Amino acid sequence: MTLTDLRSGFRDDDQRRRVQAVIHDRLADDREPQECRYLMRFWWQLVMSYTEVSMDDLILHVGRSKLDVIEDLIEAIRSSHGAIDAWIVATRQAFPVIEDRGWTASESNG
Repeated sequence: MTLTDLRSGFRDDDQRRRVQAVIHDRLADDREPQECRYLMRFWWQLVMSYTEVSMDDLILHVGRSKLDVIEDLIEAIRSSHGAIDAWIVATRQAFPVIEDRGWTASESNG
């Protein structure tokens, strides 16, 4: 399954940015560097017309609970703007904000 059509599924740039914020702030945890890397590649895929990441990559590198959420997002993007809004709300409720440990460490060393 190709993911190059995702960027055209959003109502507008604001909706896409809100989805990207949820991925960045609640799913991409730097304590799991490989998973984080592939989630951030997916984050980029939402604005790119070329293949930044494949579904096979996500299946191999993203844990089951987060993969389920990403699959739900892909389905929402391909179905309706309202489904995307519902995904944002549900994912915000299901996943807490992740503390960016890399940034925190660099601030305390600076």
